[in-house]
Amino acid sequence: MRPKLTSCFSDASGFSFYYLTYTGYNKKDAQLCLATSNDLIHWERKGVILPAYKGNWNVGWTKSGAILTPKIQGKYWMYFLGTTSEKTDEMGLASSADLIHWQEETKTPVLPRRSGRFDARVVEPGPPPIITNDGIVLIYNGADEKLVYRVGIAVFDVNNPARLVWRSEAPVFVPEKSWEKTGQVPNVVFVEGMARKGAQYLFYYGGADQYVGVAETSFQAR
Repeated sequence: MRPKLTSCFSDASGFSFYYLTYTGYNKKDAQLCLATSNDLIHWERKGVILPAYKGNWNVGWTKSGAILTPKIQGKYWMYFLGTTSEKTDEMGLASSADLIHWQEETKTPVLPRRSGRFDARVVEPGPPPIITNDGIVLIYNGADEKLVYRVGIAVFDVNNPARLVWRSEAPVFVPEKSWEKTGQVPNVVFVEGMARKGAQYLFYYGGADQYVGVAETSFQAR
């Protein structure tokens, strides 16, 4: 269910690992899990890293971990989706010293839903965030009350990943093409992968939960 591959990390000996967050589902509950690999072919499951029903504010499922590559204040940081007591999906923040053991950092969501907006019902992390001159840039997927999915951008303080600096008032990417508007789940664009191509960034996204597309954009990263 919508796995997210982070960048490659190296341990103290210089040995490299890839980290993949994914959603584990047992036909009842969804929980945020982690797997690691040193060759992108063979993967070792590390299990649940943020369990369902046991959060500070996320009282339901956990999903969609997006890990920031560089350490800040000696820790790794991960944005994730949790479910509130109001049955809405909002965004939280967790930290880790070793990328395996994670703990929540806040008592409330760092990116809550906004009533009447494109992200009124769901606020879900997209690709792993990157650091730019403006701060930590996170592409996120939002859904309104009719579960139309569109894409927004949030910027957090590079010195305090819990502090929101800026947030797009309107979506930056919306369902427009026929195959984004019709399919298994109509009216969905859902960005999950991002790759740099010179000065441009390629966004790999799901359309209508049935197809995979790519879109191109640009912003200045450092």
